[in-house]
Order: sequence, then structure tokens, then C-alpha cells
Amino acid sequence: MSRESLEHLRDYIQLSLSPSDITWLTSELLLQRHKQEQHTPYTVEELYERVAESEQQIADGQYKTAEESLNELEALFADEPTYAETA
Repeated sequence: MSRESLEHLRDYIQLSLSPSDITWLTSELLLQRHKQEQHTPYTVEELYERVAESEQQIADGQYKTAEESLNELEALFADEPTYAETA
């Protein structure tokens, strides 16, 4: 769903539901999200395997510097209003 569609849905909910209904819906949505995000912990072997994969990617030059990552994020969010603009 697009961000614009989600914003319209949010506005509709805010205009249609009472504050207590919004609170209930929020808690239900958060509970569903928590249930979906429950993960089993990694085993020590899985952690070692992930570290080894990461070290190999670095050795192969398959990484981005912090500056490259920051530049990508700035480009991605260039059209988004800043907190100061929305407050």
C-alpha cells in the first residue's frame, strides 16, 4: 500500500473512530505486529556463520562505507519534510 493511501486511511480512522476505539485498534495492531516479529534466537553456530559471511563480503569488497550509506539515505528522503517543518 502506498504511503499516500496509508495517510488517507489514517485520516479516515481519526475522523471515524472515538479516541478509545483508536486506542483499542492501536493496541491490537501492535499486538499483531509483535506476534509476527517474534523470532527464535540465533544459535552460536549461526552467529559464527553470519560473521564469517560478513568477513568474506568485506574481503570481496562487497560493502558500503558509512558515507555511501548516508548519501543513499539522504537521497531517499530528500523530498520528505523535516521534523522542524512538520512541527
